[in-house]
This record gives sequence, structure tokens and C-alpha cells, in this order.
Amino acid sequence: MGRRSDHSRAELRDLILEAGETLMAEAGLSGFSAREVAKRVGYTIGTIHNVFGNVDGLVTAINTRTFDLWADALEARLAEADTDRIAALVEAYFAFARANPFRWSAIYEHVGVAEATPAEQSEVRGRLTRIVVREVAHALGRPADDAIGTLARSLVATVHGHCAFQVSGSWAAMGQRDIEGVALARVRESLAAVRSGAGGAGPPRE
Repeated sequence: MGRRSDHSRAELRDLILEAGETLMAEAGLSGFSAREVAKRVGYTIGTIHNVFGNVDGLVTAINTRTFDLWADALEARLAEADTDRIAALVEAYFAFARANPFRWSAIYEHVGVAEATPAEQSEVRGRLTRIVVREVAHALGRPADDAIGTLARSLVATVHGHCAFQVSGSWAAMGQRDIEGVALARVRESLAAVRSGAGGAGPPRE
């Protein structure tokens, strides 16, 4: 029998999220089910639907928490970095994916059929990009304007593609090594092109 009166709605949300995060880390999106989460917290699937709207709402919330943890990891690594903050940023990006492969992959595997991501969750998710935009702007000595924002997102796509190849094992299958170093080299090349005026991110700041 469910424990419907045991927890407040806020407590239920945290309880379900914690169990869902654990299951996602263990089994990934392909092995994730609301039924298993409900079993772990001692409530019914109906309770999960009541709190999160549906399973997609729960997965969206879990992925948002993953984004937040990922941003925390980037900031922690940057706090320890020497002058080469771009290298620290790329290193932290890869390190999080390696340490949390199922949770990291679930972000990109999940295509929700529910409503759009709630505004408060979009704000949390956007923190990761804001960190990258800030660091790219700092590396170039430029203001964090729209052009730098576009460049930063392009660099994220570059690093992400390499990172996905590492997590999936595709890079090793091609007989390649040091994918992190290769990704960093591509980022450095892009930044160097911008500094030289050939990278399309606007004129150098006087």
C-alpha cells in the first residue's frame, strides 16, 4: 500500500527525484521506468504523475538536476585552474561525462512529449552555457555579447561531439587516442582564428 500521507508534496518531489537520479545513474534512460522509481520510494506510479505530470516530466527534472551538477563540476574545476582556464573547462566537461555516462547521455537521448521545459528549469540548464560563454569571453578579452555566445555554443558542440565519441567507445574503435587533447586542440584553433580576425566572432576589442 502506498504511503500517501507520509510526505508533503515538496518532500515527495525530492524523494522521487533522488530515487530517479539513482536509477538513471545505474541504468540509463533505456533502463529507466516510473514503475521502478515508484517501487523504490514506496508510492504508486499515480503519485509520480501527480507530482511531475508524467514520466517525461520526471526525466526532464532529473536531467535538469544533472545539468546543475555538471555546472557545479565545471565551476569547481575552474576554481582550481591556473591561467589555462580553457583547458580546465574542456577537462571538466569530459570528466563529468566519464564519471556519469548514463546521466550525461540521458540529457541528449530524452525527447520529451510533454510540455516545454519549465522556465525555472531552463534557467538552471542555461547555467552551463553561461559558464562557457563567460570563459570564452575571458579568454578572448571580449565582452560576452551575442557573437561570443554563438561562438561558445559552437565550441560546446565541438567538444560535445568528441565527448560523445569517447563515451560510446567509437573513438577507441577507430584506433584513436587522447580524444580530450584533440578536442582541446580544435577549441584552441577556433579561438586563435577569432583572435586573428578570421573566426567570425566580431572585431577585436580595442
